Amino acid sequence: MMMWVLSCASTGYPTHSLRASFKTKAKVRSSSQVSVSLSTHHHQQQQQQQQLLLHHHQDHPFVPEVVKAVDSLYSEFRAVDNLVACNTARVLKAFQNARVGSHATCLGLKASGMFPTMAKHLNCLHVLLDADTYASYAIVCVHAHSNIYVCAHFGGCTGYGHDEAGGREALDQAFAEIVGAESAIVRSQFFSGTHAITCALFAFLRPGDELLAVAGAPYDTLEEVIGKRDSYGLGSLKDFGVNYREVPLAGDGGLDWDALVGAVKPQTRCALIQRSCGYSWRQSLSVNEIGRAIKTIKMQNPNCLVMVDNCYGEFVESIEPPMVGADLIAGSLIKNPGGTIAPCGGYVAGKEKWVKAAAARLSAPGLGVDCGSTPGDIMRAFFQGLFLSPQMVGEAIKGTFLVAEVMSSKGYKVQPLPRVQRHDIVQAVQLGSRECLLAFCEAVQRSSPVGSFTKPVAGTTPGYASEVIFADGTFIDGSTSELSCDGPLREPFAVYCQGGTHWTQWGLVLGEILKSI
Repeated sequence: MMMWVLSCASTGYPTHSLRASFKTKAKVRSSSQVSVSLSTHHHQQQQQQQQLLLHHHQDHPFVPEVVKAVDSLYSEFRAVDNLVACNTARVLKAFQNARVGSHATCLGLKASGMFPTMAKHLNCLHVLLDADTYASYAIVCVHAHSNIYVCAHFGGCTGYGHDEAGGREALDQAFAEIVGAESAIVRSQFFSGTHAITCALFAFLRPGDELLAVAGAPYDTLEEVIGKRDSYGLGSLKDFGVNYREVPLAGDGGLDWDALVGAVKPQTRCALIQRSCGYSWRQSLSVNEIGRAIKTIKMQNPNCLVMVDNCYGEFVESIEPPMVGADLIAGSLIKNPGGTIAPCGGYVAGKEKWVKAAAARLSAPGLGVDCGSTPGDIMRAFFQGLFLSPQMVGEAIKGTFLVAEVMSSKGYKVQPLPRVQRHDIVQAVQLGSRECLLAFCEAVQRSSPVGSFTKPVAGTTPGYASEVIFADGTFIDGSTSELSCDGPLREPFAVYCQGGTHWTQWGLVLGEILKSI
């Protein structure tokens, strides 16, 4: 029996069952008639199926290589769907616990003397605003007839942000619960993941301290933050007297566990673990590996704080680094946790003491988490994007499986390997030459919904040592939770693919890529 099955149950792929056809069409009268009937019917079915497949391949938007890859990835796609369900349940529970509310809620309460009842009902703010008391945490009430309308979490705020009606607190609370942290700060004022990571590092480190990168060299944009290149006098960690060391990766591209034992010194104040591969040809780290590294570090120096660069890793597994002992994590909202909806921003989450210190670095000592305006449309996008994140990450993971399967079948080296469990949303492909890297990115740009008529050009980019080319026909500028790819113009000329609101986007793009390289 021959059967076509699409892992996502798309109507674009026909599913046939000859057994069902026999039940409805085969007429059984005698043993000899059964034999003849089945033989004839089987031949007819084969002819019909061949015609259907021919018609299917002519009309379907996917090239044959993609069709074959999709058919082979049924189990992987189903596993991703299970992960999405698990993570969505966690996010939903956190939103419910934070009592996330919409633009305005009519409580139907008498305006007179009902503030205590409102506080008990909402259970989301610490201090109430009444006739005699003003506090930074306030419910903003509008008396209309006999009801009280409470401005809620999507309303945003202006100016200093003092009139914020609980959205910041609810978002921070939900995010902290989702990642298993004591506290979190999720803000539009973080320019990027690098900015959020920088605030976290400066929260930990003081003159004379040492920063230890335990997963090899960090991402390019952190080199100037650390002071490895081109940032003398601009306020890098090195300028402030912070020393830096690295633990090189092992020969297989993973953590060098032997070298890590004994690498942490008494002066090592902070250990930096980069979860994703960055622009290195290495395996991304699982949360369990991160947990093992944290235990190894703390055994050598219990006072050493662990900071995890969590970019590209959120929701790829069912647990996050704070659940295995990370003191702080940081990342970008135009990557995984923004769900392709958040237009900007970043986050820091972890131990409450250090989240407050990172917030003070973002703003100023004394201001912390309680200031800063955020327009209402952005607050809604933050909440909605965070809720959608597990689904969007799931589609991105499916996209990485598809890219790896197709490009590997064409003889290209890929990292991670096909059908291997993912620990971030990045799929790297070694293309071997500058020309192929440019052609790959141009094909992705041509297949994008935004800027398909433009041609990406390699060039210098702030924070990067090498020329870099980006293909990001995205609705949010630079969003890597949307379908995009990029790569530095240096050996081994690898392209790094990520994102996508649905795996079929990569299915379509791969056809254009195969024609171009």
